Amino acid sequence: MGKSLFTVKLPPKEATLEGAKRRLHLSDGDIDEDYGLVEIDPAGQLYALMIDDAAAARLEGTKTLEGPFANPRIETFGPPEPESSRRR
Repeated sequence: MGKSLFTVKLPPKEATLEGAKRRLHLSDGDIDEDYGLVEIDPAGQLYALMIDDAAAARLEGTKTLEGPFANPRIETFGPPEPESSRRR
């Protein structure tokens, strides 16, 4: 299975990857630790994380998570320019 992007609301004290795992009752393998916990809206206490699809299915309907959301790869547009032709 893959991983999908979700958002979760966390109080400031729990706004860590470990805090998110505790709040969502997830194990180390359920969350993409390389992606981490990404702050989206500090005022709204909203964070993004990548969760294994099987773990997300267990949380479906709990209103703890929102998503899944699109997570397209961000790449350059066109071939890279040689260093000498870049504007300075």
